[in-house]
Amino acid sequence: MSAADVIERGRRVIRLEREALAEVECRLDDAFARAVELIATSKGRVIVAGVGKSGLIGRKLAATLTSTGTPATFLHPVEGLHGDLGIVGPADVVILLSKSGETPELLPLVEQLRRLGVHIVAITGERESTLARHADVVLDTWVREEACPYDLAPTTSTTAALVMGDALAITLLERKGFKREDFARLHPGGSLGKKLLTRVQDVMVTDKLPMLPPTATMREAVVLLAERRGTVAIVDDERHVVGVVTAGDLTRLMEREENFLHIPVSRVMNQAPKVARADELGSAAVYRMEQFGIMAMPVLDGDARMIGMVHLHDLMRAGVV
Repeated sequence: MSAADVIERGRRVIRLEREALAEVECRLDDAFARAVELIATSKGRVIVAGVGKSGLIGRKLAATLTSTGTPATFLHPVEGLHGDLGIVGPADVVILLSKSGETPELLPLVEQLRRLGVHIVAITGERESTLARHADVVLDTWVREEACPYDLAPTTSTTAALVMGDALAITLLERKGFKREDFARLHPGGSLGKKLLTRVQDVMVTDKLPMLPPTATMREAVVLLAERRGTVAIVDDERHVVGVVTAGDLTRLMEREENFLHIPVSRVMNQAPKVARADELGSAAVYRMEQFGIMAMPVLDGDARMIGMVHLHDLMRAGVV
């Protein structure tokens, strides 16, 4: 098999799965809205169950739901019939995944769930299956064919189930008003946690702040620019920031003025500087710095008084970028 054949076969798989997802999207109907509302208004948890590849997709769905504000757990159907069914409460909603809707290990669980009176959402490719007939809501993930050349290995069908689960989780996130702060609370570890939890006040410099009054000269500014990492805030008597002088401003001034040390900083400063709030996310500060090409910003408190200076390099070291 040539390299070109290998590449074409890979593209065929991607193409088949993409086309299948487009069909699933077109068939999405009111049943999806009912499933979202059923879960959003439930007083209990979401229980997810499936066997084989559907079980793997179910585990991922349960994890995604939990991390986006909808408590969920995975229940293996066989283990459920041997004691684990005790985790299911009458207020729970159960999501069952099966391509055929006739999975032998799953159907006995359906019978027990109906006995308990819990609501069932089926993610299946067969709307007339036993599972579909016993479910309160059916989410249709029928696909024309698997990407496997023998139409055997679950590929396109599991992709459809995976995407349907993601659609449920993210729509529930928005329906329940789940915010960035909530996401950060549930993801405190790793780089994601740092990005979502780090505030400007956590990394800003507060000692020996580079501040000068508008009447100061560039001679004084040069000293602070050299000692305080290239940015000086110009503040009034109440520490309100009225401007900023940077090392770049100094360089441009030196190019056009031979004798510049006596010039007041008020003539050189940027009178509309970008500033940060102490309680805002570090990632938001990084975005503005990158957007406007600046390396540092004065940090203000609730009364718009300068209380610190935040530097891009410090944010990077904190793992915000």
